[in-house]
Amino acid sequence: MSTRQNQAGPPHGGPATPPSSSGDTRGPRSTLALVVLSLIGLAVFAGLLALGTWQVERRAWKLDLIHKVDTRVYAAPVDAPRQPAWAAVNNDDDVYRRVTVHGKFLHQYETFVQATTVLGPGFWVMTPLRRDDGSLLLVNRGFVPPEARDPGQRGAVSPVGPVTLTGLLRITEPAGGFLRKNVPEASRWYSRDVAAIMAMHSLDGPVAPYFIDALPEPGSTAEARARGPVWPAAGLTVIQFNNHHLVYAITWYVLALMVAGAAWRIASEERRLRRQATLRPNGKRTPFGPG
Repeated sequence: MSTRQNQAGPPHGGPATPPSSSGDTRGPRSTLALVVLSLIGLAVFAGLLALGTWQVERRAWKLDLIHKVDTRVYAAPVDAPRQPAWAAVNNDDDVYRRVTVHGKFLHQYETFVQATTVLGPGFWVMTPLRRDDGSLLLVNRGFVPPEARDPGQRGAVSPVGPVTLTGLLRITEPAGGFLRKNVPEASRWYSRDVAAIMAMHSLDGPVAPYFIDALPEPGSTAEARARGPVWPAAGLTVIQFNNHHLVYAITWYVLALMVAGAAWRIASEERRLRRQATLRPNGKRTPFGPG
């Protein structure tokens, strides 16, 4: 009668084979792999740090802009810069400054620039104004919906004769809109490019390098508004700005710390594997001795 060998133990009473740990089966990475991982990690870490620092700088810029706007918008109006001072007009010192101007609108040369406002999509009505010294100034009289491009559909008569208005000084926008360039020959305007708009009309006289966003005149069209909407709607200049740059900066810096933590973990694991490898001849586990 044959006997069945007990398969639970080793034959002939030999030593038992120790169980292997799945976490110890991988050897250390090659030098090339470590170099590649290090370069990738450094690039990602540096990129995240740069993004965080950029957001910190953007926050400082935004706070400065908010301070300038708050200071200038609510200050007493000053006379809009005349020709001798045009060369000194710049974005840092003059944008959103509250100014007054006197002159006569040239309504026959008004231009429509596409706009999206709190009132919906439509157009800015950009109208040249000739000042008493013969110079020209482009004025954004306000927003109109598409159906109010026709002056007869605006609910009020455009001002005729000399006018005095108050508004916010804005710098020309020659770059066009976002991913869209102005097409003067087709009268498609996506930004308020003062020089290009004035050149299209071939008007005589020096042109100011800025434009003015007109502010509404309190009570000037009260009766007309009682009968229905009055266009253009002035006073829609955006003067409140979101400032989330600190949150963005913290996010990028936290991601950079996470990358650094992952790199430290990988480095620690590699050191452990290399120490373990020194105990194995030819990279293999040293066999257990006899029990």
